Amino acid sequence: MHQSNPVRGWVHILADKIETWFNAGHPQHGRIGWCILVLGMTVPTLVLYRICLSLNAFLALVFNVVVLYFCVGFRDYSRYFSSIQIALIVGDESRARQLLTEWSGKDSSALEMPDIIRLSIERAILTSHQHVFGVFLWFMIPYVGPAGAVFYRLAACLFQAWTENQDVRHEAFGRFASRTFFWIDWVPARLTAMCFAAVGNFEDAVYSWRNFADRWGNANTGVLLSAGGGALGVRLGAPSEKAVRVFSVDVSAIDQEDFETESPPGEEPTVRFFQNATGLIWRALLLWLLLFLFSTIVVWLL
Repeated sequence: MHQSNPVRGWVHILADKIETWFNAGHPQHGRIGWCILVLGMTVPTLVLYRICLSLNAFLALVFNVVVLYFCVGFRDYSRYFSSIQIALIVGDESRARQLLTEWSGKDSSALEMPDIIRLSIERAILTSHQHVFGVFLWFMIPYVGPAGAVFYRLAACLFQAWTENQDVRHEAFGRFASRTFFWIDWVPARLTAMCFAAVGNFEDAVYSWRNFADRWGNANTGVLLSAGGGALGVRLGAPSEKAVRVFSVDVSAIDQEDFETESPPGEEPTVRFFQNATGLIWRALLLWLLLFLFSTIVVWLL
């Protein structure tokens, strides 16, 4: 997958090298590799932040901005998402499939238009959470700041790097990264889902969250996509059989029979939901930033 941020591209390359060097089929090797990369970059970030804070508050602010610049990735979802939308508007479905393949790293050549739209919206929700909302939440932790953002992004990168590969995913090496990120992301995923509900269709978001979140293999993914789909008024998580085979690892619902019995509320996805999804994400981000501003004011007052 193309990396618009050179630092994140370098992290993915380093993650692949660590997997090559340490993966001998034992769980402890995955823990060692994870700690070397995640803690090896988080601890120095925290030390530098505390040094900057002790020297000058403005210097600490500059350091925070630099770290957030490399951790937050707005373009990681908007670039592909907007391009797929434009391709579908002009009727170029083959181009949309090609872009979705590049974005997801999975072959999308056999997908029909409804599945392209559905899976693009799902991936936009997940990517915006992992690259924006989750980073901001960990950044908001008092006295940790940029180190929290680095910790979250590195954990997310290792989760992606060591679980997208099917061979690694089912090995013991990637198990620690997967389980650890699940708990790291447990609170952020639910806070992001609350934001989606608050700025979207609240009743449908809460209903979908309560009744359909457990139909995804990953509980955090289920919370985000069920609440996001309900807030948008679009039916997510019920793709065709082809889409299930291609995307079942990280996006699509596992139990398709349940969806045939009782479908989530909302309409079938159409191109107009691209704009609705963009609006939902930006409204949620604005709410997130307001909460961040208020929390910062409270910390400074205390």
